[in-house]
Amino acid sequence: MKVGVIGTGVMGKHHVRVYSSLNDHCQLVGVYDADQKRAQEVAQEYDILSFPTLDELLAQVDAVSIAVPISAHFEVGMACIRHGVHMLMEKPITATIAEADELIDRAKEAKLHLQVGHIELFNPAIAVLRSILEDEEIVAIDMHRMSPMEPRIQGIDVVLDAMLHDIYILQHLQPGSLDRMHAVGKYYQGAIKHAVALFQFDSGVIAQITASHLTEEKVRTLRVVTRQAFVQVDLLDRKVVISRSTNFYLEKQSDGYSQQNILEKVVVPGIEPLRAELLDFLQSITTKKPALVTAESGLQALRLATEITQQIKRNVSAN
Repeated sequence: MKVGVIGTGVMGKHHVRVYSSLNDHCQLVGVYDADQKRAQEVAQEYDILSFPTLDELLAQVDAVSIAVPISAHFEVGMACIRHGVHMLMEKPITATIAEADELIDRAKEAKLHLQVGHIELFNPAIAVLRSILEDEEIVAIDMHRMSPMEPRIQGIDVVLDAMLHDIYILQHLQPGSLDRMHAVGKYYQGAIKHAVALFQFDSGVIAQITASHLTEEKVRTLRVVTRQAFVQVDLLDRKVVISRSTNFYLEKQSDGYSQQNILEKVVVPGIEPLRAELLDFLQSITTKKPALVTAESGLQALRLATEITQQIKRNVSAN
């Protein structure tokens, strides 16, 4: 399968790097970027072609990763459909729900594979967490995704940039159908830069997601309270720790006894999430089996993120 990358910024360059290592699965043909100088530098580094136009790249490939600004997702996606090229679209799927609906419909009509790049779902710690929670009754979920302000995210809404990852993870944990949601946030330099969303599901599960572009420290944590355990996940260090109560006691050492707590540190496989994501993309095309992240589930995450953003805007206006 011949593949290409559209957009050679930070994320696009990572796609180039990983594709170049998947020689048994695909042939990396080249890249396109509106910034021709940057595209040429990346192409030279990986000994691939830099195409002067998007159409010229699309005429030479079977599938692409799209890592361009959100505002261009729909336009680039439609160009891929015209050329019959399968797509891995970096999240969010598009800038608006209407664009996502149309892109999904057109891709289906053309029988093209459209996958959304929710890379955190391929973090091996999330797979471990899903396995742990299979036989657990979830009570509450608490997620934090915070990082310092960087030049590339200035003016970008933290809900669509950062919180969207955890919205998708939350959906993947399947806490039930959403019953109620409340969101608040803070604006900085014209964009939502700190946001908190509280959810209640019909199953009774309560969840909270906090996302921020205003912290000095990078944080990616997830905590789950179940009836039998407390599970803590660090997505950066890929560590999973489970605390459980125990039914056994130490022998009496004095007049009393001591109850012990069991602490389990779970081994997380050393898998690169982007590599796993791109392999899932390529295999879904060749086998025609649904990807782990479908276009429809990407749209569902975008819908919820849009509701959160709109509620924050209403709350700010009301104040």
